Amino acid sequence: MVTISRNKYYSSMICYCSFIALSACTTAQTEIPVAVRIANATPAVSVTARGETTPVGTTNADAADDPAIWSNPADPAASLIVGTDKKAGLYVYGLDGKVRDFLDAGRVNNVDLKDGVTINGQRGILVAASDRNAVTSAKIALFRLDPATAKLTALGTVDGGAGEAYGICMGSDAAGLYAFIVLKDGTINQVALDTSGATPTGRIVRTLKLGTQSEGCAVDDRTGRLYVAEEDVGLWRFDARATGPTTPVQIAAADGKNLVMDAEGVAIAPMGEKDGYVLVSSQGDNAYVAYRLSDDAYVGRFRVVDGAIGGSEETDGIDLMLGDFGPNYPGGLFVAQDGHNAAAAQNFKLVAWGDIVKAMGL
Repeated sequence: MVTISRNKYYSSMICYCSFIALSACTTAQTEIPVAVRIANATPAVSVTARGETTPVGTTNADAADDPAIWSNPADPAASLIVGTDKKAGLYVYGLDGKVRDFLDAGRVNNVDLKDGVTINGQRGILVAASDRNAVTSAKIALFRLDPATAKLTALGTVDGGAGEAYGICMGSDAAGLYAFIVLKDGTINQVALDTSGATPTGRIVRTLKLGTQSEGCAVDDRTGRLYVAEEDVGLWRFDARATGPTTPVQIAAADGKNLVMDAEGVAIAPMGEKDGYVLVSSQGDNAYVAYRLSDDAYVGRFRVVDGAIGGSEETDGIDLMLGDFGPNYPGGLFVAQDGHNAAAAQNFKLVAWGDIVKAMGL
């Protein structure tokens, strides 16, 4: 059998147990080195980061996890990044990587944001985080992001269902605004959000299911599709409509070649009316994989390697937004959590989408 644990890859001997005697079964485990996983995987092109954030405050721990990008259309260089320290709370960074704000929100794992949402009667930027402060009772923690001050204000929490909160992403359609909260066991609850009043409310309108531990997700509002990474299995898509079918379609298997488990963060690069790419973190070999949205076809792989700024390894969350982010980030901004930031605490690496496009020949 093969035993898998987070960030570890093992081969083990088959052992036989006596059910009559109820004797113990022991397993010899050997970790497969990252270099071997990389050698066995499909080749990936290399890009380098153009920026990085200040490390999170939690040191000597797996703490930084997931980013979300806000684009400032009036002043692209003043755009912001919200990132989680899953042991402590939420950071807001400028594109220079410096901390603009920190909000003590406890154990918030993943984060997403959406602009143009009605919050307390006014249009604003809504930030949603998967709140796992209570392991058996998932919550969605909601915040307002002030683009002028880069400050976060807590709005409250809504119910995310029974289980441990893990991933989160938001989407909207003509029927309203939704948060998809991914529980650790692969359950995905679609929650209709209402932030128009003094206190936010949420209602679970539909439940989807994958078989095992899942986390990263992203919604393509153009096509009404939800993309979810099942860590040891692969990348799936669902109909994101609250009235849509609940059967998932597998885009890619975690086969150790194109996609090496764990499959983690998910992000979308929309192009035109329906095309573009969905990207997923191939955490097991420190790479990122692109699939075409129109037909789910495999497109290619890339890595963020050491340059003037360090590369990224064992990435959990990613985010991507196309458009104008100033001259340092032509084409758009790709942000990846870095699980091994040299001797410092974990942080987030910033990559120009134009560099990825050039390297991959997109």
